[in-house]
Amino acid sequence: MKEWGVTISADQRSDSIGPAGDPYDWFQRAGELLASGNPDAAAQLLERVLDAEPRSQAALESLGRARFDARRYDEAAEAFGVLVECAPDNDYAHFGLGLCHWHRQHFEEARDHLALAFVMRPSRSEYGRALSQVKATLLARARGDLPLKGPVLS
Repeated sequence: MKEWGVTISADQRSDSIGPAGDPYDWFQRAGELLASGNPDAAAQLLERVLDAEPRSQAALESLGRARFDARRYDEAAEAFGVLVECAPDNDYAHFGLGLCHWHRQHFEEARDHLALAFVMRPSRSEYGRALSQVKATLLARARGDLPLKGPVLS
């Protein structure tokens, strides 16, 4: 299934009966799972929330966070990218997308989204730190005549 560009496969869902409660209950439980260190379980519930409420920006943000915490960076980037499309003024969406690009070694894209997040909310020190680190990586790669995207092959 694909809603708002977020692809949800059958193996990413919980059983066909589904969780008890309504989308709000699922969202609350997903938050608890994420906070307790269970990002994959949280992501499953958040995918259910998005089935029921496809325009939920809170669910998209939480899904991006859950997938990021589960180290599923491509899928997290997809969720954050949809959120950026829905809410281009959401600083956290740009920050999350920037971090995903950074982990995927797409440093220029990471820089661009982290810079947007930092400009939108300069008081968030983590935005500035992440932007500085990505800029340093780009500078080091440029000085070393290394590729600005992807792994460095020896």
